[in-house]
Amino acid sequence: MKKSTLRITVIFIILIAIVVGYYAYLSGKSRDVASDVKMTEIQLLLSRDMQSDYPPTVKEVIKYYTDIQKCLYNEECTDEELEQLGLRARELYDAELLENNEEEMNLLQLKADVASFRSAESKITSMSVASSVNVDTFTEDGYDFARIRCDYTIIENGKSNPTATIYLLRRDENRRWKIYGWDLAENVNPY
Repeated sequence: MKKSTLRITVIFIILIAIVVGYYAYLSGKSRDVASDVKMTEIQLLLSRDMQSDYPPTVKEVIKYYTDIQKCLYNEECTDEELEQLGLRARELYDAELLENNEEEMNLLQLKADVASFRSAESKITSMSVASSVNVDTFTEDGYDFARIRCDYTIIENGKSNPTATIYLLRRDENRRWKIYGWDLAENVNPY
């Protein structure tokens, strides 16, 4: 009787080892598949939780905004992704800028701008946001404002076209920097 009990115990242990081994094999295989899946630049931008992970500085707000622009104008994106990126950009806008740019019209204009940019076979090759020490801050009418420069290089008709934009940001009631407006650097008085 002891021989049969020993046999059953050995068989039972072998069966448990096979089940555990097979489970480990399947778990490792699913991890390999999961690691092969990579998010696109668009998905990475859209996955950011703007409530808990809003860009903390003027530079970071503009860096995130320019990353959105680069995806809009350089990446192949669906109409849905284009709209989602446009809405995400609007989350960075100041309340007054939002009031002056009705959402539906803003998105239609964005789609037209992107289509025009692509049909001209233009491409943004580089973007450079000024360093944080080059942010000009000031107070006006009880609001904190900041100006920052962003340099762009755009290829148009096979030629490199450098341009610069000055962004004006205003701090909101939650102490978040929001884009108040922007203009080409050549149109802005030096600060």
